[in-house]
Amino acid sequence: MSSPILISLDAMGGDHGPPVVVAGVSDYRKRHGGEGVRFMLHGDETAIRAEMTRHSLSDDLCVVRHTDKVVAMDEKPAQAMRRGKGSSLWNAIEAVKSGEAGAVVSAGNTGALMAISKLLLRMSAHGLERPAIVASWPTHRGITAVLDVGANIESDAEQLIEFAIMGEAFHAAVHGGVKPTIGILNVGSEEMKGHEEVREANRILREGGAGLNLDYRGFVEGTDIAKGTVDVVVTDGFTGNIALKTAEGVARYISELMKAALTSSPMAKAGALLALPALKRMRQKIDPSAINGGPLLGLNGIVVKSHGGADAKGFGNAIRVAVELGRSDYLIKVSESFSRLTAVLEQPAAVTVEPAMETPQ
Repeated sequence: MSSPILISLDAMGGDHGPPVVVAGVSDYRKRHGGEGVRFMLHGDETAIRAEMTRHSLSDDLCVVRHTDKVVAMDEKPAQAMRRGKGSSLWNAIEAVKSGEAGAVVSAGNTGALMAISKLLLRMSAHGLERPAIVASWPTHRGITAVLDVGANIESDAEQLIEFAIMGEAFHAAVHGGVKPTIGILNVGSEEMKGHEEVREANRILREGGAGLNLDYRGFVEGTDIAKGTVDVVVTDGFTGNIALKTAEGVARYISELMKAALTSSPMAKAGALLALPALKRMRQKIDPSAINGGPLLGLNGIVVKSHGGADAKGFGNAIRVAVELGRSDYLIKVSESFSRLTAVLEQPAAVTVEPAMETPQ
């Protein structure tokens, strides 16, 4: 039996609001079963209940908490924190803070979600400044977790190590990695390459690897992400966000090229018809909705960001991520790993003594 869990949903967030959020609940139940999972939907009660009726969802499954207030998609984070109290987004997060809900999902304003989550839930460990957003990346070997992909534009060596700890725990909880392997994204695999922060993070992970209990494999390059060379790829939010959006753009470009090629002539259409089963499998592999749901790691609670334009299937997958994280021991594992990190960082760095040069005679 799966443990019972209540998922708090910002029903007004995203580009579509209740029609997609409620349909996402229905989709999640159809594809993943949803045993022991109930939902608390925050927003316009009339609109929410109309969609519940459309999808035959009962009050036993979905609790509705009415509010007229909504955080706009273009609202600045500072404004959202000042004026957002009582909004669907605020109330959805507060349900996690109070312990009513085990996790929250929103497709709303990313900056506002991050700011209000940090304000209400706080960070899970002393010294953490901001959450990290993790993306689940389809690869040849399965799924690779990449973080950060947008929350922290610059990251020092200690933050990169924190990302490694959180990424490993996330991959184990959501994607079933037994002992996830970790790499730091760099311009080359050689240890002398890269800027000072990635080299320092690499040194600490190499020298403190046993103490941190991480399976660290060193530097990886951009091509290694899609190869699935490691299970967790660590980088700063600036680089990670560019990499993610570049990959999404390339995937759309290839999809459009294939569509044009397969409909270019009667013979091409006939070939496409024969290849349809294989093409459907390929589409499922690279379908963005299949990996929708980017948790904000580092918070003292489970917060999952769905794409603002997600459809019902995409939102259903974000719910799946929230349920699996909420039922896992992710927060406990991260807390234990941060304790080990503190001990490792307190150790003096190894000093390399250069051999004395002989004085020319």
